[in-house]
Amino acid sequence: MKTAAQTTFPARVGRTLGRLWRACVRLDRCAMQGLGAKGCAPGMAKGLVRIVELVFLVGLLYATFWFAAILVIAALVAWCFRHDVIWEEDDSNKPEWREGHGGFGLYDKNEWRHDMGDPDKS
Repeated sequence: MKTAAQTTFPARVGRTLGRLWRACVRLDRCAMQGLGAKGCAPGMAKGLVRIVELVFLVGLLYATFWFAAILVIAALVAWCFRHDVIWEEDDSNKPEWREGHGGFGLYDKNEWRHDMGDPDKS
């Protein structure tokens, strides 16, 4: 029997995210204290830090948007290549080479011959 309980993956992820959050809060507090030490008012320091965080968040969302857009375009292109949607024409209307009432030639589905040459006059 094991004496120590095994830590589950979600518990480890939660602990890691908690550490990251505490590190971000610590850096935030350090930045505000650094601005305060340079003579900035506490309210202004907090506002500047929030503006920097907002600019970072907007940049992150911008990059995420373009990454998602590229992924969607790549998925659509792959889907089109997989299903031959754009480049494949309808084959039922194309004439085909076969033996018909006027001899061997290019016939459509209505038995009309499209190559009007006489096969016997070669």
